[in-house]
Amino acid sequence: MSGQAWFDRNTHHWDDWTLESLLAAKGSTTVSLVVPARNEAATVGDVVTRVRSALVETVQLLDEIVVIDSDSTDDTYAVASDAGAVVHRSSEIRPDLGSVPGKGEAMWKSLFVTTGDVVVFMDADLLDWDTHFVPGLLGPLLTRPDVALVKGFYERPLVSGSDVAAYEGGRVTELVARPLIALDFPELGGLVQPLAGEWAVRRSLFEKLRVPTGYAVELAALADTAATLGIDAIAQVDLGRRAHRHQALRDLGAMATQIMAAAALRRGSRDSLDHRDVVLRQYHPASAGAPGAIEAVDRVVAVGERPPAAGFLAGSLA
Repeated sequence: MSGQAWFDRNTHHWDDWTLESLLAAKGSTTVSLVVPARNEAATVGDVVTRVRSALVETVQLLDEIVVIDSDSTDDTYAVASDAGAVVHRSSEIRPDLGSVPGKGEAMWKSLFVTTGDVVVFMDADLLDWDTHFVPGLLGPLLTRPDVALVKGFYERPLVSGSDVAAYEGGRVTELVARPLIALDFPELGGLVQPLAGEWAVRRSLFEKLRVPTGYAVELAALADTAATLGIDAIAQVDLGRRAHRHQALRDLGAMATQIMAAAALRRGSRDSLDHRDVVLRQYHPASAGAPGAIEAVDRVVAVGERPPAAGFLAGSLA
């Protein structure tokens, strides 16, 4: 299938379905919303409260809302719990499997504490968004049995007055992920925002995937799904508009390192990298010394991957 043919067949808009039609299509299918969070006390409560009101209490599209707290040092756990979510600390889920803090591990470990046939992931740092994100992502999964994974994309208000810039995927997407896709996974080139944190997947697929422990989980899931089920098992949905807190440029180096490691594994150029740490050397202003002096700061970046969770589910906490 050509890139344009895939795009035309598999690109949807969030309002292609009504809530009533999705509830009818849902039938006995169960749906879990998972919100991975680390130090997001300022925003996670609003995310949980609004989704719970609209999609649990008003209409029963969601069966559970679960926040996975990845070593937060603020009040993320308490805020999310008070808002009505079931909250688990990532390090306390299946401690026998060890813990490598990061977004990917939080998502992987969510399989042990959720029950949904479909799992929807939403970031915890949303600022400009609406609850239609969830039904939008569920649309293809509830109405098309051939679809196993759905990615969201949205307008990101980064540069005023530019329609092109508004749909850019972010710095790591444009400078790292998209070039890697062009070189190694061209079949994924039709995805508008491959690293978007809002996506949904059938549990039966996700529990069979290798999951990077850090920020590369989205790219890895796309590449592995296309390789095992074909590109037509992936769909994408325009969710409208989204804003979030941006990370400092210096912090994006670790994210880029993790994404490049995941791509390297999938092109077969490296070994398993199970829970491996790599050193990312960055130069910062010296904490002491002459004005203008700099010092090298070595950051340890986890680039390992979790194996498919299916083999561990017999001992699940769920």
